[in-house]
Amino acid sequence: MHTPKVAIVTGAGSGIGKAVALALAQDGWCVALAGRRSQLLDEVRDIAEQRWGAGARLLPIPTDVTAPAAVQQLFARTVKHFGRLDLLFNNAGRGNPPGSFLDWSPSDWQDVVNTNLNGMFYCLQQAFRAMRDQTPQGGRIINNGSISAHAPRPNSAAYTATKHAVMGLTKTAALDGRSWNITVGQIDIGNASTELADRMAKGVPQANGTIAAEPLIDTGIVAQSVLHMANLPLEANVLFHTVMATKMPFVGRG
Repeated sequence: MHTPKVAIVTGAGSGIGKAVALALAQDGWCVALAGRRSQLLDEVRDIAEQRWGAGARLLPIPTDVTAPAAVQQLFARTVKHFGRLDLLFNNAGRGNPPGSFLDWSPSDWQDVVNTNLNGMFYCLQQAFRAMRDQTPQGGRIINNGSISAHAPRPNSAAYTATKHAVMGLTKTAALDGRSWNITVGQIDIGNASTELADRMAKGVPQANGTIAAEPLIDTGIVAQSVLHMANLPLEANVLFHTVMATKMPFVGRG
């Protein structure tokens, strides 16, 4: 009998995390759903049950990734319930504080760093420990970067700084994971249609000082990219994968 693979998806209650969790469920995976809002996690499980009868393979675990003890409990409960861990989609994140960084408080900065960098590290650390200690050893981690890991938008110092840091975390973990057959890659997403990015369609500041509307892509497209990366054999890695709205201004000047 085929044994389903096991994934943890953080930020699973909405947006990209929800789309990826449902794509994994449809593909036969067992999925631990991590997020701060338990009601949203339950709704994702219910959708999987209604569509594919897969609700029993989804385990909602309310989690604040900025709390190391909560992250440790997330991984312990997942391994206890499903028996192992094959994939972490390290996805939970938050956007930039509004306005100029000249007006931010220290907590405005720290809130973004705590979620986008510290929380991602806590999850990666626990995933490494679980994957190192299981038999067969190994697994895959996919960090959610952003095209902001490569180029900033105006007034995005906190978000852009953390996403550049995620790139360094991905590269280092990809190297450190070799000893235990742990594969680490990153998906950099441009303008997926989520609560965080939907403002792009209404018009956002450009580098040349103008305001312009930008195209968006459906989160389901992103989910298919993550699913492709997730299903590769562990001897192969997509180190960095960019999926973006074709006509967004990222690859041009200005």
